[in-house]
Amino acid sequence: MHAALAQAGDELEADSRLTLIGDRLRAHLRPRTLADSPRRDPALARRLRELLDERVVQGIALDEAAALVQAHPAHLVRSFSSAYGIAPHQYLMSRRVDRARRLLLEGRSPADVAAATGFYDQSHLTRHFRKLVGVPPGRYRSSSR
Repeated sequence: MHAALAQAGDELEADSRLTLIGDRLRAHLRPRTLADSPRRDPALARRLRELLDERVVQGIALDEAAALVQAHPAHLVRSFSSAYGIAPHQYLMSRRVDRARRLLLEGRSPADVAAATGFYDQSHLTRHFRKLVGVPPGRYRSSSR
C-alpha cells in the first residue's frame, strides 16, 4: 500500500488497495452473517472493463468509476478481480503497456511513448514495462530493429 501511495501515476492502485483494506477491516470488526459472503457480479466487472478500455490513456479514479457504474468501490474491485483474475489497476497498466509496445515498435522514443500512453513519466513506464515485458522500453525498442 505504501509503495502504491508513493508512486505518482499509480493512484488507481492506491485507491483500490485502500478500499479493500478498509472493507476487510470493517468485515473483521462486525459480526459475521450469511449475507456477508461476497457475490459475483460479472456484468459489473464487464462494465468496469469497458470503462477502463475507454480511458486507457487518461485513466480513471476508483470513486469516479464506482459512481459511473453505480457500485460501491470495494464491490467494484472485488467483482473485477473475481471475474478477470487481476485487479483493475493491473488491467489498466497491462493495456497501457500493450499500447506502449506497439508505439515502441514503430520507433518512437520511450519518453514520447510514456506521454502517449498515460504513464506519469518515463520512469513510470519503465517500471511497469519491465515488470510485464521483462526488459526496459529502450531495450525493447532497440531489439526490434
